[in-house]
Amino acid sequence: MPDPETPDRAAQVWRDLLALVHERHDRRKEVCEALDLSFVRIKALRRLAGEPLTMRELAARLQTDAPYTTLVVDDLEKRGLVRREPHPADRRAKLVTATARGRAEAARAEAIMTQPPPQMLALSAAELETLGDIVARLGEDSA
Repeated sequence: MPDPETPDRAAQVWRDLLALVHERHDRRKEVCEALDLSFVRIKALRRLAGEPLTMRELAARLQTDAPYTTLVVDDLEKRGLVRREPHPADRRAKLVTATARGRAEAARAEAIMTQPPPQMLALSAAELETLGDIVARLGEDSA
């Protein structure tokens, strides 16, 4: 029989995880200062470093509207981090592609964003294995 306190404890642990990632070890300010870009521009650049996207696809992935996405891409293009190209299959669309410099900056952002906090580096191999297993379970689809 499930413990009636489990949902409350799960909610508290979830709040603790959110605070840990979003407050105590939030790398957004650090990466914005390092790259001299807003965080939404860094998100766009990281997505574009993976693959070219149409403006519509980029807006959907960033969860921003088309006019704002255009402003973001305009700024990244002015900085030499992305370029617009004709879409090979749809002449009405443009593909946005990261330049070599843009991919290098995206890699730099990725390195900053994924740097684990010192407390995590201090965990033992067994603790990291257990934590990794738990995170994997939390990421599984429940369907």
